[in-house]
Amino acid sequence: MTGTELLEKAKQLKALADVGLLYCKNEYDKERYAEVQKIAFELLQTASGYDVTQLKATFPLAADYPTAKVDIRGILLSPDKKLLFVKEQADGRWSLPGGWADVGSSPKEVIVKEFKEETGLDVVPQHLLAVFDKRLHPHPPQPFYVYKFVFQCEALSTTLIKGFDVLDVHYFAIDALPELSEDRILESQVKLVYEKIMHGDATTYVD
Repeated sequence: MTGTELLEKAKQLKALADVGLLYCKNEYDKERYAEVQKIAFELLQTASGYDVTQLKATFPLAADYPTAKVDIRGILLSPDKKLLFVKEQADGRWSLPGGWADVGSSPKEVIVKEFKEETGLDVVPQHLLAVFDKRLHPHPPQPFYVYKFVFQCEALSTTLIKGFDVLDVHYFAIDALPELSEDRILESQVKLVYEKIMHGDATTYVD
């Protein structure tokens, strides 16, 4: 079993333990599910490189049924068909504008807010081009289970203003992409949604 496969199994095992602890009715079951959860955290540590203490802080005791996290990104093209990227503070690499979905905001509202905060641009989301399951793409290992939405966006303004939470904002040609923040977006994913725009294909790719 590869490290990535081990990480996915550990995530599944932890989710099962969380559900068991959430819904079990007797102390015997609670003890057993707590032991399964402990094993899951140890496997997550081995597979992800995160310390168990860090993992427990990241994954508090479930208060509801565990579900995937949602990452929302937007692709915006300039008139000469270059793509807009932001340089992430976390790793100094580039990604499509976006971030985690917010409770109380629709996916479209999230991407409008993220564009404004990170790039200074006002945008209108036009099409949901892709829903990626990160497990099915060669992202670096991470403890979360994530779905990634990518919207095609149209700009209503043109002046770029770097946000406080990014290092830079810049347009790049599809054949001269910068070093990408692969935890957030992959070259293969960028090219997939770019080609959909170039071919006028507004159907949603779904893993």
